[in-house]
Amino acid sequence: MPTLVLLRHGQSQWNLDNRFTGWVDVDITEAGRLEAVKAGQLMKDAGLRFDQAHTSVLKRAIRTLNSALEVMDQLWIPVEKHWRLNERHYGALQGLDKAETTAKHGEAQVKIWRRSYDVPPPAMDAKDPGHPANDPRYAKLDASCLPGTESLATTLDRVLPYWYDRIAPQLKAGQTVLVTAHGNSLRALYKYLNDVSESEILELNIPTAIPLRFELDETLKVKSFGYLGDPDAARKAAEAVANQARAAKK
Repeated sequence: MPTLVLLRHGQSQWNLDNRFTGWVDVDITEAGRLEAVKAGQLMKDAGLRFDQAHTSVLKRAIRTLNSALEVMDQLWIPVEKHWRLNERHYGALQGLDKAETTAKHGEAQVKIWRRSYDVPPPAMDAKDPGHPANDPRYAKLDASCLPGTESLATTLDRVLPYWYDRIAPQLKAGQTVLVTAHGNSLRALYKYLNDVSESEILELNIPTAIPLRFELDETLKVKSFGYLGDPDAARKAAEAVANQARAAKK
């Protein structure tokens, strides 16, 4: 039976600072590292042995993956890193404080930018030093692939080719696969796997560093899914993500 586990990275410095992060390569905090260690222990306790792992090219996801695999004594498994698993690009919002942005634009508008399906934030100028076109890790890519902003819809469009080309074939071969990535790239996969409507996806929040296991059939249809560990802890962690834009800056 193919098994897929989705794992959002542990707390990053800009999660802690309550800032829009997107493609900015922010590291995890010590609390985030401990979250990753706990995630690894949950997967170890569940008896998961992975054949393959995938992650983005952003260090908060890479470090989370490595910390979790180390706990499981599975650092040896093959790992693929790919930009298509990066977080959603938040455009001109990247680096801004979420609560301050909410105070300026209103909670309803910011919720649309953060959680809507097809409305992107204002775009980042291509000449901005933070635009991916100016980042050496993407230098070999066609500039047309590199976003200045994304909605969840365009994030899904970006993630799905990697799903079809790399992840799905491994699952169809009966492998157990771990994908460690980001809130919105994983929301996109969740929407695809569970055929979630565009309106329902607005309210979905994926907590940091709590493994989400999917059991699939041979056609990769979902048979069952759920978070490992305490369901109440997963619910509270998801609620904390939802409340980030409303939180007052400390």
